[in-house]
Amino acid sequence: MISSERLKNVRIVRKLVYALVGVITYPGIALINRLRISGTENIKNLPSRNVLFVSNHQTYFADVITFLHIFCAVKWGKKDKLGAPYYLLNPFANVYYVAAETTMKSSWLSKLFTLAGALTVKRTWRSEGNEVRKGLDPSDTRKISRALENNWIITFPQGTTTPFAPGRKGAAHLIKLNKPIVIPIVIEGFNKAFDKKGLKLKKKGVTLSVRFKEPLQIDFEQSSEVILDQLMTAIEQKKDLAQS
Repeated sequence: MISSERLKNVRIVRKLVYALVGVITYPGIALINRLRISGTENIKNLPSRNVLFVSNHQTYFADVITFLHIFCAVKWGKKDKLGAPYYLLNPFANVYYVAAETTMKSSWLSKLFTLAGALTVKRTWRSEGNEVRKGLDPSDTRKISRALENNWIITFPQGTTTPFAPGRKGAAHLIKLNKPIVIPIVIEGFNKAFDKKGLKLKKKGVTLSVRFKEPLQIDFEQSSEVILDQLMTAIEQKKDLAQS
């Protein structure tokens, strides 16, 4: 039997999963709620490899699914809108996303989403029953770096849906190592419209906002701490922004 790890690297499999998930999720994103997209001119002409999207995180799956809808629509010539989802007939599948290993093994549905290109990572370890934050495991860093060679990657530096949580240095280390084009994304409204997993509607008529910013100008010789601070400012998740 072919493992899910191998299947997700088969582009036609990812296309089929995108189409299936896309058809199911389109109404909740674009019809039952209102999707407001801006800044797609910043992703229209990107190369097909070594592009890293960094975003704040509000649900486990709805955020990523919406990004995939938008990427597919942009590749079909749409600007700042989805329109009719005919883009699902041939979805853009050169996209992977970073997700916690425990999340992606939690249910049959999450295992299906793994086939859409999840790069599962071990983000935490437990000490005396408590969860302790740490950076990416070296094998996970290699996994993501290999994927970046020929794809776009979506990552969430905070690794949690808690707003204004501190970022993790793993994202900054990846940037120093691979020197990708870095596109910040700022999202709003997803935690109001969906449950924490992002699979059940919690409220209708919510405005879901997705803003793609210009590529970051990064000095790759700077320390990981400085780069991480730049990322957190770009995705508007610095604590001082919350207090201002």
